[in-house]
Amino acid sequence: MGGRTSISVAIVGSGGAGTLTAGGLLLEAANAAGWYGILTRSVGPQIRGGEAAALLRIATEPVDCIADRYDLLVAIDWLNAHRFDAEITLAPTTLVIGDPRGGDAPPSVTAAMAAGARLIDIPMKEMAKAMPNGRANMIALGVTAKLLGIDRNVLSDLLRARFGAKGKAAVEANRIAVDAGYGAAAQIDLGARLDKPKKSTSKRWLISGNEATALGAVRGGIRFAAAYPITPATEILEWLAPNLQQLGGTLLQAEDELASINMIIGASFGGVPALTATSGPGLSLMIEALGLATAAEIPIVVIDVMRGGPSTGIPTKSEQADLNVAIHGLHGDAPHLVLAPQSVADCLFTTQWTVFLAEALQVPAIVLSDQFMGQARVAIERPADVAFIGRRLTATEIAAPYKRYALGGASVSPIAIPGTLGGQYTAEGLTHTERGVPTSGAADHRAQLDKRRDKLDRFDYGNHWATIEGDGEIAVVVWGSLTGAAREAVTQAHADGANVKLVAPRLLWPVRPEQFAAALKGVKRVLVVEQTHSAQFHRYLRAHYDLPKDVHVLHRPGPLTIGPAEIHRAIMDWSS
Repeated sequence: MGGRTSISVAIVGSGGAGTLTAGGLLLEAANAAGWYGILTRSVGPQIRGGEAAALLRIATEPVDCIADRYDLLVAIDWLNAHRFDAEITLAPTTLVIGDPRGGDAPPSVTAAMAAGARLIDIPMKEMAKAMPNGRANMIALGVTAKLLGIDRNVLSDLLRARFGAKGKAAVEANRIAVDAGYGAAAQIDLGARLDKPKKSTSKRWLISGNEATALGAVRGGIRFAAAYPITPATEILEWLAPNLQQLGGTLLQAEDELASINMIIGASFGGVPALTATSGPGLSLMIEALGLATAAEIPIVVIDVMRGGPSTGIPTKSEQADLNVAIHGLHGDAPHLVLAPQSVADCLFTTQWTVFLAEALQVPAIVLSDQFMGQARVAIERPADVAFIGRRLTATEIAAPYKRYALGGASVSPIAIPGTLGGQYTAEGLTHTERGVPTSGAADHRAQLDKRRDKLDRFDYGNHWATIEGDGEIAVVVWGSLTGAAREAVTQAHADGANVKLVAPRLLWPVRPEQFAAALKGVKRVLVVEQTHSAQFHRYLRAHYDLPKDVHVLHRPGPLTIGPAEIHRAIMDWSS
C-alpha cells in the first residue's frame, strides 16, 4: 500500500461531547510527529448543546484547505450528526467508526456504506463509563491517532502538557482512555497511510487565522482596540486583551459596535493606531462612522470575520458575502481600503500590511476574513517577518496657520496630534476647507473629494496587491479563503496537462485595472470562484475590470465550502 500526502478526518458528536478538544489534540499530535495540517470546526448556532464537528486534514506539506471527501469519520455519538450530511462528504473508501449506542447513523453514512464504505462499531461511551473519569472523546482521539500512525508517546506528552495543571489524576484518566482507543483500533486498517513526515529544522507554529490577524495587527503598530464580542471574531479580542497590555496598549470591551468604532476613531485622532474586530452585522452598524473616518482622514482598521447572512444568518458558518457592503456600503463618495487575506498564515501579513497602509494613507481600512479562515487552526512553518510598521505623516513644527487638509503634493497632508503647538483643527464629517472649516462650497467639496481619491489611486502598492501564479490561457480568479483550494486545483490541473494560472487579489479596493490587465494578459477564459449566493465577486470584477468574453462562475453560499477537487473538475471540463 503506497503512502498518501494527506488524509482527511472528521470527528463528530453532540454538543459537550468534547469533539473539538479531540480534534485540537489530534492536530497538535500530528504536528509533534512532524506532519502539517489544518483543523476547522463546524458547529450549530446554539449557545449550548447542538452538534459539533472537528474537520481535519493531516498532510506531509502545508495545506490551506480541507479536502472534498473524508477518509475517516469518527462519531463519538450520532446525535444531530445528520446536520452535517451535506458538509461531510464520504467516499466508497471511507472508514466510519461509530458508537452503536450513540443513536442511528445519518443517511449519508448509510448511502456511503451501500457504495462500499466500512462501518466499524466501537462502544466508546460504554468503554468510558467503565473507567474512572473516562471520556469518550479521549477514546475517539486514541482510535484516530492509532489509525493515522501517530505514536502514543507523542499523545502522552501532549496530555501531560494540556491537563497537567488539573493534577496527575486527570492526566492519568485521559491517558487510560487514549490507550483504550489505541487498543480498540489495533486490528483496524484505515486503508490508507500517510507518507513519513519530512524533517524540519525550524520550529513550527500552531495558529488560527484570528490569532494571526491579531498578531499582524500589533506587529503593524496597533496599540488600542475597542470591540463588542461577536462570533466568529471574538478570538481576535481574546488574543489582543493580554498581549496589547504587555506592549503598553489597551483593549476596551465596548457596549456595542457603534461605540467601539467611535472609540477607535477617537484613539486614532489622538495619535494611537487603533482597530476593531466584528462580523457582518457589526460592520453594518459601523458604516456611518466609517464615513466620518473617511471624511476626517483618520486611519482606523476594521476586521470583518464574515459569516453566513443576512441578519443573524448562520453565525458559526463561513461565507464571503460581505464583499458588497465592504466596498460599496459607505454613503457618498468615500474612498477607503478593503483587503482580504488568502490563508491562515496570510492573515498575519495582510493585517500588518493593512495597518501600514491605513496609517500611511490616513484612511479607514476593512480586512475581510471569514469564519473558515478565522477559526481554522494550522500547523505551518514560522512565517517570515516583514517590515511593515504603520507610520503616519505628522505635523510637528507649525509656523503658519495649520492646513490639516492641505491640497497638492501626494494628497496625504500631515496630521497634527492633539497638543501640537499651532495644530488645532476640526475633525468632523462636514465638507470642509483645507483648514478644516465647514463649508458648502462646490469648489471645496470637489477639491477634498479629489484629494481623498488621489491619495489612494497614486499610492504604489507594489506586488502585494495580488497573488499571481502560473501561466496559461485559463485563469482561475479567486479571493480570500478559497485561494488555497484554488491553488491546489491549479497545481493538479498543471499535472494533468492543463495550462492554468491563478490570480487572487489581496487588495480589493481601490481597484488596480492596469495591474489586473497585465495579470490576465494572454488569458482567453476565466473561472471565477467565490462563496456567495449572488456571485458578488464576479459582479465586482465585471464592474471594474476588463474580462475575456468566456467567463464561468463557480459560486454558492455557505456553509458548503468549495473544495479543490470541485475547482479542478471545472478547470478540466473547460480545458478538454
